[in-house]
Formats: sequence, structure tokens, C-alpha cells
Amino acid sequence: MAKNLVIVESPAKGKTIKKYLGGDYEVMASYGHVRDLIPKTGAVDPDDDFHMRYQVVERNEKHVQAIEKALRKADRLVLATDPDREGEAISWHLTELLQERNSLDGKPVDRVVFHEITKTALQHAIEQPRGISMDLVNAQQARRGLDYLVGFNLSPLLWKKIRRGLSAGRVQSPALRMITEREDEIEAFVPQEYWSVEADLHKDEEAFAAKLVRLDGNKFEQFTITDGDTATAARQRILAGAGAEGAVAGGSLRVQSVDKKQRKRNPAPPFTTSTLQQEAVRKLGFSASRTMRVAQQLYEGIDTSDGTTGLITYMRTDSVTLADDALAQIRDLIGERYGPDNLPESARRYRTKSKNAQEAHEAIRPTDVRRTPAALRQALSNDQYRLYDLIWKRTVACQMIHATLDTVAAELTAGEDHAFRANGSVMRHPGFMAVYREDRDDDTDPDAERRLPELVEGETLPLDDVRLGQHFTEPPPRYTEASLVKALEEYGIGRPSTYAAIISTLQEREYVEMEGRRFTPTDVGRVVARFLSEHFAPYVDYDFTARLEDQLDAVARGEQDWIPVLEGFWEPLKERIDDKEANVSRAEAVQARELGSDPESGRPISARMGRYGPVVQMGTREDEIKPRFAGLRPGQKLDTITLEEALALFQLPRDLGETEEGEPMQASIGRFGPYVRYGSKFVSLKEDDPYTVTPERARELVAEKKIADANRIINTFETEDGTTVQVLNGRFGPYITDGNKNAKVPKDAEPAELPLERCLELLAAAPERRRGKKKAAAKKTAAKKTAAKKKATSKKKSAAKKKAASKKKSASKKKAASSAAGSGNGAATGTASKKKGASKKAASKKKASGAALSAARRRTTE
Repeated sequence: MAKNLVIVESPAKGKTIKKYLGGDYEVMASYGHVRDLIPKTGAVDPDDDFHMRYQVVERNEKHVQAIEKALRKADRLVLATDPDREGEAISWHLTELLQERNSLDGKPVDRVVFHEITKTALQHAIEQPRGISMDLVNAQQARRGLDYLVGFNLSPLLWKKIRRGLSAGRVQSPALRMITEREDEIEAFVPQEYWSVEADLHKDEEAFAAKLVRLDGNKFEQFTITDGDTATAARQRILAGAGAEGAVAGGSLRVQSVDKKQRKRNPAPPFTTSTLQQEAVRKLGFSASRTMRVAQQLYEGIDTSDGTTGLITYMRTDSVTLADDALAQIRDLIGERYGPDNLPESARRYRTKSKNAQEAHEAIRPTDVRRTPAALRQALSNDQYRLYDLIWKRTVACQMIHATLDTVAAELTAGEDHAFRANGSVMRHPGFMAVYREDRDDDTDPDAERRLPELVEGETLPLDDVRLGQHFTEPPPRYTEASLVKALEEYGIGRPSTYAAIISTLQEREYVEMEGRRFTPTDVGRVVARFLSEHFAPYVDYDFTARLEDQLDAVARGEQDWIPVLEGFWEPLKERIDDKEANVSRAEAVQARELGSDPESGRPISARMGRYGPVVQMGTREDEIKPRFAGLRPGQKLDTITLEEALALFQLPRDLGETEEGEPMQASIGRFGPYVRYGSKFVSLKEDDPYTVTPERARELVAEKKIADANRIINTFETEDGTTVQVLNGRFGPYITDGNKNAKVPKDAEPAELPLERCLELLAAAPERRRGKKKAAAKKTAAKKTAAKKKATSKKKSAAKKKAASKKKSASKKKAASSAAGSGNGAATGTASKKKGASKKAASKKKASGAALSAARRRTTE
């Protein structure tokens, strides 16, 4: 029998830990959170010091019961959940739940924390247990409460004012604002023309280029030349100064000066969560969520030749520090593998810039740097190998010597008034770059080698040509996942564990979409972002969000109470929500954009967000004639659609003439997509455009549909009472139908040869179609609840009877209840309260919908 029951979050992690702890320890998983807020209004009560109502996460109830069962046989409970606020909260929730169920029975409860799953780290943690940190728990509760208050109060306002299904998140909304504001900048951007001037030269058959830095005695800047004529005239003056004639170069440039220097570049620090996500996006093409999923696998343990072991330290961290023993091991490996000349005199120690970084955590590094990526290749999946390789290289490189580059800058003159500069660099000693180079967004590698021939001051070099280049300024680039994570970190919005969730939520809500690995806001995303920016400006303000994160960090450090944080956030938010609900119309919220007027009717045309998506509208609701609506086509945007494009959308339905049988045809778009209607039937347009499909093409599609329908009908009968019975080919084989009931065709029967009498027999024996399924299910649920209620009442009566057998059941029950309430017995009252609470929680659990519970199970959704 195991004396110690150890609880971790995931079974994979538990499997790795079990190997190190031995027979006195039983390791079980909680499978994430065991409790969460009830998924409905009232889960957080601002009028009762923000009291939070929790319930068991339904899918994890069986795991809690398994833990209870194992705990009966153990002497001690050891909580070994993740070393962050979420992990601390999971340990606290489990302890609270076990206490409510009287499962602890006075047994000691210890909390242990480790940042890597290795034997040494585990033994050290077990030897130094502590209690649950309520500061960390309260910081997590405050974050969860804030997110709940926003989600359950601001999101319904979006449903009323814009459309159903929308959501507003405390951190998600500022991130959306970033993306939409960048798109606004791009659309408002006006390109500016400018020209570059370069000289092509050579020395000893080695060609190189130099950029113009001085023209007519003045510094040459980006916008010195902004048109082609000025550029051509400048070229002629330069050629004249160089002693060349005409459009063909033939002169020379004089080497005025040569400046040689050595430049050093230091390695980047080891990975934090943020920088790992950024580099994985750039180098590996991973999304933030994919990066974290693979990193979790590497942390929890991989089955290697040495057994299951954790390969990296904890992957949710904003610290860049490395443990002393890790530094020593890394330096030993560098000396052996890359030579002493690649090892600095002392270890590099990095300091975390973030004032809220948890220095108890380490940076993300291999748990044993001697486990090289090559040695683990066979044990890892492709994704695991690539991410581990990235982490391993960055960790080793951060402790290597700097890279040394020889740089050369030469100035070359064309007469007295014009000058060019040529730059070159040569790698003298690669240092850390032999192992790892950091990538950058929207930039080329500045350290790429650009060689120059050996230049000597005073010499003249032949001028091959003077090239002119026309350029236009470009708008700021859209955010990639890497640059968005970097921006969120710089503004202090969110924390390491939340970046992937923020991005996933924006995509799941269809607020943004990816185009070429860059984020573009959707129409609904822009409408929501503008509504929030206009009416809830403080709550999407970057500084406000960052200050709130600072407050949560202060709660985690024990410097601030969590209730005032919630009070300061909730009270002004509630006032603003009430005000906007009463005073902002739906027309204002959807931000209709006037496009002009219909030239035929004179009715106004506008683009706006409809209840089911972006639409253009002809007319207004105040007109006698009802307004017409048309959905936007793929690629069209509310902010950019023109009047002409909008008018074209009202072409549907289009008359396409008649079928060969004389049935009228129309092309249009319905709930299920574009279609052609012929008579009273329809054929879907899968590849054709309803705006351009020709009558000839429509007739082809209708003919194909008729053939398919004809092949579907095997036989048709008319009964004496006028009922039509058909034998049809269906998705799952041939069947018989009379429009009310369906019957399968027996396997031993030929469908085409079935007589009417046999079809009627099979239909009579077939079950009735299920109708009113939801109502029946509801009745069944109600019956179950009634039965459960009766059973509970019976149990209560039985208990009362035992307590007061000499009196009548009803009197005994009343007296027992009165005695428990008025006796002042704290234990009795507490027990009754716990039973009542448990009963309410069970009822809440039964009533909660699957979708709501799924949402409730998320870990700190932003």
C-alpha cells in the first residue's frame, strides 16, 4: 500500500514522475481543473464580496472519485500540480473538494513544486514541501472572476446590439484592437515615391555596389529624389563628376576613405514562453498553440532509451535565468564539443526585464544538455524533434562566445560634390552563430556576409554604371503570430500562459483570419473592435489592461488583496454596460456605412453588419417599401465595398430563361449557398457563380440533376386512397417511403421487383418516425428528477425517523430541522450547509448544458 498519494495534472506527467518516486508513492492525475465557476449568471456575486460559486467539472468527476478512493489507503496527500497560478489553483480546488466530501480525514496535505521532471528535481521538491499559496490562488481567482464578469456581462450586450454568438474578452479585446488598428493604418496609408542611386564598380574582376550618400554637396536621404526626371538629371551630374560622358558609364570613382572595424554580436538569451513562440513561428512555421502543445509533451516526458523522462524545463515562464548546475553542464559541453575558444571566461547571466517575472522559474532549457537532438531523434516525433532542436541550440548558444565580424566602410567620390558608400562584412569568428542565429520578423539578416575587395585610400576604380531605382513606401506589415505575441508582451497584455489562448480565441470567434501567415480582421471583428473602442475605451486600452495585469501580479506576490481589484474593475464596468444598453441603438452599434443611392429607385444603399453577417441594404426600415438585403461575396469587405459592387449584389435572383421542358429558371443564394431554381426544385451551384452562370450552363446542371433524381427513383406506386409510395436509392441503400414512414428493402429482395402489397407490408412493420424528440427527452429528464427527488425525500425521512423514532415522521422531521438550525452547534450547521451545497451543486451540474460546461472547463480563457 502506497503511503503517499501524489496528484499531478496529466497522466503523461504522472507516468514520468512515478518512475522516480518508487513504491511508497502512488501518482494520479486530476486531468486539469477539477472545479470551475458554474457556467451561468450568478457564478460571481459582486454584492457578496465577489463570492464565487464553483461546481465539479463534469468530465473530471470520475477522476476525483478515483482520487478519493486511493486517498483512503494513503497516509498523506502530495499536490504536485504545475508550478504556476493555475497549478496552485488546481491543488486548492482539489483540497477544498476533498474537504467538502470529508475525504481527507485529517491526513496531512503537502504542496511540492518543481520546474523540471528529473530525479534530482523531484527528490529536492519532495524533501521541501510547503502549504498551498493562497496568494497565487487568489491571483488566479481574481483573473477568473474578471474574465467571467466581462464575458457574462459584456458579451450579451454584443448579442443585443450587433449579433448573437459574439464575445468580448478582457485580454482578447485589446489584442483584437491591435489587429484592427493595424488594418486601418494599412488602408489609410498613402504610398510615397522615392528613388535610390547606386554605383556599380569592380576591382580585380570582383564586382561590388555602393550607395549614394552625398549629392551636390548635400546629404542624400530617402526623399531627396521623388520623381524620375530629377533622378535622371542627378545621374547625369554624377557621371559628369566621375568623368563619364552620355548614358553609358566610363568614368571612375576615387576611394576617399576606408574605415575598418571589428564588430561583436552577443547571443540572445535562453527562451521564455514568448520568445519560444516567436521563434517557432518564424523558424518552424508552428502556431503558438502548436508550440505550446509540443512543449508540454517534451516537459511531461518522452520514452527514451533511458526510460520516460522530461526533456525540457517548465514551458510557461517569463524568466531568462539558468540554474548554476545547468550553466556548469552547458559550459562543459561547449568546451568538449566546440572547443575552449568558443567558451567565454565566465558564464553569461541574463536578467529578466519584466518586473513581474517569476524568478523562481528558469528559462526554457533542456533538462540535460548532453541529450543532443541527434541522440533523441528516434524517440521523438517530427514536431518534437524540431522544437527540441530549437530549444537545445538556443540554450547552448546563449553560453558561447560572441560572434566577431570584420566590417569595412569605404567612401568613394565622383568629383567634389558627389559621394557613395560601400559596406562589407566578413565573419572572423562565428562564435555562437556556429550553433544558432535568431530570426527577425519583416527583416533580412543584417549579419549576412557582404564581401568587398581590398580597397586602398586614394586609388581610383572604374565606374561600370550608375543605376536608378524607383521605390514606394510600404504600409506597416500585418501582424504574424510572432509579432503579435511580441507586441502583447511589450505592452504587458496577458501573461506567458495566455498568448496561445488569446490567438486561438480570436480565430475561433472568426474575428480574424490568416492570409499568408498574417492576421487580417474580419468584418465582424472590425465592427466589434470599433464598438468596444468607442463605447468601452478604458477596457480595450493597452495601458489599462497592462496595469490590471500588474495588479494581478501584486496579488500573486501578496502585496495586494484581490477583492479591491475586482471592485475597482466591476463597478465602473457595470455602470457603463447599463448606460450603453439603454442609450446605444443597434443601428449605431452595427456602424452602417452609406455608399450612395440606387440610380433607378433613388433609395439609399448602405453596408452594415446584419444578424447573420455583413450585408448591403437598399432602403431603410422607415420606408413604406421594405428594405432589400444582399450578403457580401467572398473577398468583399464592409469597409471597402463600393456602390457599384453593392448594386451588383442586388442582381439576384437572376432570371435564366426556361429549361428544355419549359420550367422557369432563376439563380440566387440561399441559406445553404448558391443555387438554380427550376420550377419548384433546386440544384446547387458548387463551382459556378450565381452572378455569372449562363442559361446554357444552368440547363446542363438541371439536366444532370434530373438524371440523378431519375436514378434515385426505382419505382413509384399510387394507392387507392391517393398515397404515393416510392422505392428509392438512398445514402445507405434502397428504401421504401410513403412520405411519413421509411422502411428498408430486405437484403434478399430486388428493389425494382417489389410489388405494392409487399411495400405496404414493410411500411406497416416499420417504426414510426421520431417526432418531438426534444420534448420527449425533456419529459424523461423531468421523470428522472422527480424520481431522484422522491428518493432524496425518502432518505431524509428515514434519517429523521432514526433521530426521533418516538414521534410522528412529519413532526420529527420539523423538530430535527428546527433543532439543527437553532441549537448553535457549528458542526451540525456546517454539515447541513455542506449537504445543501452539495445538493445544489449536483442540481446545477445536471442542468448545465454540454456547451456551457465545455466553456467552463477552459483554463483561464482570455
